[in-house]
Amino acid sequence: MVPSNNNNHGEEDSVPLEMNSGNDQDVGEGVLGVDQSMSGFKNFLWHGGSVYDAWFSCASNQVAQVLLTLPYSFSQLGMFSGIMLQVFYGLLGSWTAYLISVLYVEYRTRKEKENVSFKNHVIQWFEVLDGLLGPSWKAIGLVFNCTFLLFGSVIQLIACASNIYYINDHLDKRTWTYIFGACCATTVFIPSFHNYRIWSFLGLGMTTYTAWYIAIAALIHGQDKEVVHSGPKKMVLYFTGATNILYTFGGHAVTVEIMHAMWKPQKFKYIYLFATVYVFTLTIPSAAAMYWAFGDKLLNYSNAFSLLPRSGFRDAAVILMLIHQFITFGFACTPLYFVWEKVLGMHDTTSIYVRALARLPVVIPIWFLAIIFPFFGPINSAVGALLVSFTVYIIPALAHMLTYWKPSARQNAAEKPPFFIPSWTAMYIVNIFVVVWVMVVGFGFGGWASMKNFIKQVDTFGLFAKCYQCKPASPPPPSLLHH
Repeated sequence: MVPSNNNNHGEEDSVPLEMNSGNDQDVGEGVLGVDQSMSGFKNFLWHGGSVYDAWFSCASNQVAQVLLTLPYSFSQLGMFSGIMLQVFYGLLGSWTAYLISVLYVEYRTRKEKENVSFKNHVIQWFEVLDGLLGPSWKAIGLVFNCTFLLFGSVIQLIACASNIYYINDHLDKRTWTYIFGACCATTVFIPSFHNYRIWSFLGLGMTTYTAWYIAIAALIHGQDKEVVHSGPKKMVLYFTGATNILYTFGGHAVTVEIMHAMWKPQKFKYIYLFATVYVFTLTIPSAAAMYWAFGDKLLNYSNAFSLLPRSGFRDAAVILMLIHQFITFGFACTPLYFVWEKVLGMHDTTSIYVRALARLPVVIPIWFLAIIFPFFGPINSAVGALLVSFTVYIIPALAHMLTYWKPSARQNAAEKPPFFIPSWTAMYIVNIFVVVWVMVVGFGFGGWASMKNFIKQVDTFGLFAKCYQCKPASPPPPSLLHH
């Protein structure tokens, strides 16, 4: 998992946007002609910067544990709303990812005109906001992004314990959380998003298998006797499910970091949309099949694995999801590692071991929060309503409007409106719609519903729950009861 070279962020970070940096300058030994065959092998495994690498990163990062909670959301929303909201929020998320990519290119173009070098420095979203809109926006972006990524990491850790329990229930979920917290801490050794090439590819393959296993297993199982499909049943449940789907397609809090790892970041614009279209082929069939088969029973099971019979195929899906959650944990944590390195003044340190040691304090609060709140289904909805709504929908739309508010900014823009938007006025109309919709429906109704549901879970199961939604222990054999 750990690349052998110590060039943490890649030398191509200093290559201007307009230049073709496909010569892979991020591998110094390749440029210097030192052992070309080994350099080529390490390039293949670790140093991803192509359009395809970015696509795999976006698609892999978008469908992690939420794949297992979408059937739960369908039971809250009903079949029609579940499908429609997936398509709607998928397109909405692709739009705001596009806005983030445009703002990144604008920021980097302006800085390169000022001869600013980004060698051994990864540009992050809060820095883009700072450069374009000032320190107040930097603070807003930093708080929302870091908090979202923090809880995104917590969710992956909880999910690891929840999933492994379906294979081995000899240990309770809290104990599994301790174990996987230690395993996920090893992500401190992965230097940057350049080094996720092979992991992104494998991760998407794992979620593809899991999604189609869920769909096929549900269809083979067939409908339960007296299955009931009453959703949407309550307003609280409806908006809780809706915000979970908003969360599903709001996985682009790491967009800037993924772009910065590309050789030609200006090619990113539509990658997230293409990734989302593929994700639809995984999320819609699996969630729809599960809801068709089990109906309202899913309201009490936020993890799809809990209702499927144990088999070799299910165990394989569980194991693959565990590996993928490790990868997604690294995706969510890496931007936090970068921020912490910058706080400590160690972001340009070349020693991977020194940087790994410096990163460890980031993992500790994540580990602790996963033990306090072991119910990832309700957390998904709460994070979606309170954090994702601002981080990846409202803030990018507002930032784009303010960046190009003046006519001179629009005239000198590094990226003009896309071919399917006829004018800047139309861009503003779309952005205003995004802000109003997400503020009212996502943050307003979604925040109310998800927090009400979250508080109910805490009241029902308590903090530090030893084994959330575990099956009751089997009674001892009758022979033992006579002694």
